[in-house]
Order: sequence, then C-alpha cells, then structure tokens
Amino acid sequence: MQAVRTNNRAFSLIELVIVVVILGIIGAIAIPRMSRGAAGAADSAVMADIATLRNSIEMYRAEPNGAYPTDDTTLANQLTQFTDIAGDAQATKDATHIYGPYLHSIPRQKVGAQIGKNGISAVDGTATAGWIYLAASGKIYANCAVGVSDQSGIDYRDY
Repeated sequence: MQAVRTNNRAFSLIELVIVVVILGIIGAIAIPRMSRGAAGAADSAVMADIATLRNSIEMYRAEPNGAYPTDDTTLANQLTQFTDIAGDAQATKDATHIYGPYLHSIPRQKVGAQIGKNGISAVDGTATAGWIYLAASGKIYANCAVGVSDQSGIDYRDY
C-alpha cells in the first residue's frame, strides 16, 4: 500500500497578520491625506465662487451704466436675468432689457454656518444668506463669522 500525499495550500496565521498590519499602515497614511484634500477642495470651491460672483458684478458694471448693482435685494435678479439701462431685471429679453444675464444661478455657500445657502444680504450673519454684498464698493464675500478660516488660517470672508 502506498500512502496518499495531499498538498494543503493555505496561508499561515503569521502571513495573515503581516498583511493586516501592512493594510493598517497604508490606511494610517492615506486617510489623513484624503481628509486634507476634501478640506482643500472646499477652500478652492469658495475661492472660485467668489471669483465668479465678482467677475459677474464687474461685467454688470461694465455694461448698463457703469455703476455697481444698487443693493443686495436686487443683485441676484440683476446677475441672473436680463436688465435694462436702469438695472431693472426681467426673465426675458426684449428691446430694452438687452444686458446680461451674467450668471446662470447664484452659487451655494460651501463652508461655514450658511452652507448650502445662496441668498445675498448686506448684513453679516443673516441666516438665509450665503453671501454678503456691499453696494457702495461692489465687494462680495462669504457670509462666515470672523474666525471661520481655511487650512492656511485665512478667514473665508477675507477672500
């Protein structure tokens, strides 16, 4: 009689422990890098939104009458609809409403307590506004409290 020899191919417990330790080390390195990347993406998105809003305001200023939009209550309509020489906005273009629109829609706030809001106000801290607009200077900035800052410590409202 001949003995039948079987080959059992499997991983030993030590090999499995080594693989788990290696995966843990890779995870410990990768997860913090990915979370920093997400925060950096929000910072970049806010910068891009503010640049878009400021460019739109400057285009509005260049076309009808050389003035900044008059106030925060009409700014969204003036940027997203057709306007006439006086800055009156309407949804459709006609013989007098020939300027604009400069934006498809007002971007939503990406950071801070007003995240997801796209309203515009002249008063800091307004609960429904994602952006603060100062009509006298044409400046627009994020509606975030002082001290709410990006990764490098710059307040979002100072962008």
